[in-house]
Amino acid sequence: MIETATSVCSVALLQDGAVVASAHENVGRGHAERLLPMIAALPEGGRAESVLVDCGPGSFTGIRVGVAAARGLGFGWGASVHGYSSLSLLAAGYGTEDPDHAVTVAINAGHGEVFIQSFEADPLRASGDMASMLPDGAAEISGAIVIGNAAGMIVAIKGCGVAIDRSLNACDALFLPLDLATLPAVPIYGRGADAKPMAVPA
Repeated sequence: MIETATSVCSVALLQDGAVVASAHENVGRGHAERLLPMIAALPEGGRAESVLVDCGPGSFTGIRVGVAAARGLGFGWGASVHGYSSLSLLAAGYGTEDPDHAVTVAINAGHGEVFIQSFEADPLRASGDMASMLPDGAAEISGAIVIGNAAGMIVAIKGCGVAIDRSLNACDALFLPLDLATLPAVPIYGRGADAKPMAVPA
């Protein structure tokens, strides 16, 4: 299990519905340097029959690092490789504490926007599409419980609700339903790239 979509670098080795070992660090922009050593430090070098990776949305660089590592390990180990969304992982982790309530997930998207998506509970499932938008618009569509690193801002704009600042953790992959943990292992960027190619002179 590989989590690199935000400032957190988190890995976990899961077996038979339990966490065998894990590591979790807030590395900022250091995913490329920390990820493989963290995996190598797991029992048996973290080798597994299946690799699960966060495909985003989140940090462009972090997502690319995680997906590339997952694909490489899958090839080297002969393992299957699947993806999940960072937003669904946050919802799944929160569901372990409050399994009965719907939740909106909101995380920083950069450039003054947030990634936002709402989820129903029991069973966990998306109740709307993921979107990248300005905080005012996100506040209008958010529910009563908002989690993620943009939750406080959204609830403050909305003027009501509960904000829970929760970070992504690889161990929470245990609680993802199968349909949310078997996405193709390709990046989910959520919006266009920050850098644009230069126009070719006519």
